[in-house]
This record gives sequence, C-alpha cells and structure tokens, in this order.
Amino acid sequence: MTTIAFAGLGAMGMPMAKNILAAGFKLRGIDLNTRALEALREAGAEPAHSASEAASGADVIVLMVVNAQQAEQVLFEQGALDALRPGGTVCLMATCSPGAVEQIATRVEATGRRFADAPVSGGVVGAQAGTLTIMAACGDETYAELLPLFQAMGERIFHVGDKPGQGAVVKTVNQLLCGVHIAVVAEAFSLAAKVGVDLGVLLEIMSGSAAASWMLRDRGPRMLEREPDVTSAVDIFVKDLGIVLEAGREAQAALPLAATAHQLFLSTSGRGEGRADDSQVIRSYHLLNGVE
Repeated sequence: MTTIAFAGLGAMGMPMAKNILAAGFKLRGIDLNTRALEALREAGAEPAHSASEAASGADVIVLMVVNAQQAEQVLFEQGALDALRPGGTVCLMATCSPGAVEQIATRVEATGRRFADAPVSGGVVGAQAGTLTIMAACGDETYAELLPLFQAMGERIFHVGDKPGQGAVVKTVNQLLCGVHIAVVAEAFSLAAKVGVDLGVLLEIMSGSAAASWMLRDRGPRMLEREPDVTSAVDIFVKDLGIVLEAGREAQAALPLAATAHQLFLSTSGRGEGRADDSQVIRSYHLLNGVE
C-alpha cells in the first residue's frame, strides 16, 4: 500500500488528507498545529512527531502549505526530502510562483527523487467534497502513478505538461481571472450603490445576463452581506495576485488589471480586514466612493 506524507493540515489540507485516508492510502501528517495532527490521527493517520519522521520511507510527500518558503522549510530544513524513500515523489500542490516551483524541483530531482507540480483549485468546498481541479505537470510515468492519489482528492484532473512550473502557470492564470472577476464585480456593485440602485435586484438581473460569471453568482450575494462566512479570505488574493504579478515579471508580461485588483485587496487587508471573506474587497470601493 502506498504511504503518503502530507504537509499542511489547514482549511483545505485537512479535508484533502482525510479524503486520501478514505481512499485507502496510509498517511502521516505534518503540521505545526498539534490539534490538527491529533484530529488526523483520530481519522486513521499514522502518528509522526516531525517532518522527517512523517516522510521516513514514504512513497510520496504532498505539500499543501501556504507558500514556496514553507515548502522549502519542510523539505530541506526539516529533513523531509532526505527521509523520503529513494525514488519517491514530491508533489507540490500549494499555489506558488512558477519560478519558485522550478527552483524547488531542481533541488528535489538532484537527489534522484521525482517532482510533480500539481496545484489545485476549488477552495474549501471542493477540498471537502473531493471535487478539486488538479493541474499536474510531471512526467507521464509519475502522473500515472499519482493519478489514484489525485482521484482521491479531485474530480477534474488535468495533465498540463511535463515540466515543473507549467502547473503553476495554469494556476496563476486561474487566480488572475478569479481575482480580477471578484474585484470587477465589487466595482460594478459599488457604482450601482453610489446611485442608490438596489443591489439585490441588480444581482438578480446580472446573474441571468451576458455579464454573468461564476464569481458573480458566488461572491455577489456575499458582497450584499455585512459579515459573510469566510470561504476564501482577502489575504489569499493578496498572496495569489502577488504571485500573478511575480509570474508576469518573470515572463516580462504586462498585467495591469491584475495589478489594480491586487492593490484593492491589499488596501482591504491593510485596514485589518485580511481575514474577511474575499468578497469584502467591495469595502475598499465603498470607501473610495463614499458609500456607506
């Protein structure tokens, strides 16, 4: 039976890890949160007291951490890579810049181990339901071996290329579109609010028009709430749109719309609202336009 080490038991990582367990894999968790580790142990994971112990002899280590820096810490500073079995696979599923992914892959492959660049989309809801979209870039053999693992976590699984960084590029484009969509919905709503249009009526009209989008239908209703439940925080898009802009610099591609959206999320976070639902970027527009 394949043994998986899983690093990053946060809002998405925990349900992903539990879905792996439910699919019949052996799993050991890696996280600084001891309560998360205990919850995973109660779900059937094998106990481990360090990253190196969790990765010891494992076939695959999945990294669902916050960023590339945390991935490097787990792999290189905490000894997980050296503990992974010879020929084992590092599967990076966190959202990272393409350049950072390529650098990590080079260091991993220099040890004779394999690397898969496989970021995900679908948020907490998709992680819980096991319906994530997975964008994997790796060799054909590695992809074939990882496919049962991907199927335990996702529903829409794509082999987007064979080079590290290609998966990250696809995820970067996805986050560019998501972030800009959320910001432009907030801009449109703020204009309507400025002139006194009922936003509930506006949302109903726009959701059935040519202007409709998945983000409008999902985030639009939450923009009408003062304190909606948080499914994706403002700070996620501060980070992800920052990665988009970094990727643009690496490719020497101008991304003016992404840059503007990033500034609006950053403004919201800078006022101490980074943990609010990302729909609340509309607060920055309301402040700009003097709308209560």
